[in-house]
Amino acid sequence: MALVFGALVLGRLGAADSAFNGRWRLDVPRSTALDGWTTWDLVVAVDGSKVSLQHDMTWGKTQESSTDVVDTAAPADVKDFFRVEQRHMAVYPRRGEKTHVTAKWLDDGRTLRVEAVAPIEISQGDRTMRLYQEYRLVEGDQDLVLIELHNTRNRPLVYRFKKVPAKAAKQ
Repeated sequence: MALVFGALVLGRLGAADSAFNGRWRLDVPRSTALDGWTTWDLVVAVDGSKVSLQHDMTWGKTQESSTDVVDTAAPADVKDFFRVEQRHMAVYPRRGEKTHVTAKWLDDGRTLRVEAVAPIEISQGDRTMRLYQEYRLVEGDQDLVLIELHNTRNRPLVYRFKKVPAKAAKQ
């Protein structure tokens, strides 16, 4: 029993010090095109089994900030699950419905896998989009790669982010 408690405490402390925590800025030349968006900051906060993924994006004078909270301990139904393509592709969340989301740590906590089944509304009617995302720490924990697969696309989307130093993130 003491061993299990100790593992839980260490796991929680490790999450608080996760290398994922902080602000990450999109490296545009090394990433899949954003098709309309000009900047994207991803702010990650790990708190126990919950991971907050805040998307701060701009498109000209338009600013968008949306946060998804995923739980690696249990699946959840999330209202307004953010998808990067939803605005410029006219692929919107179906009104009144939620996205079923599961998340899990892989590779000893170096990869966060998120799977989502999103009810969507498009000009051709209602559909369901399956998304698979991997957030991977690479290159000395100063780079983060987001690989995203959709059942509606033939090729993965790949976004590379650079860690923003804590001093610069506060400015």
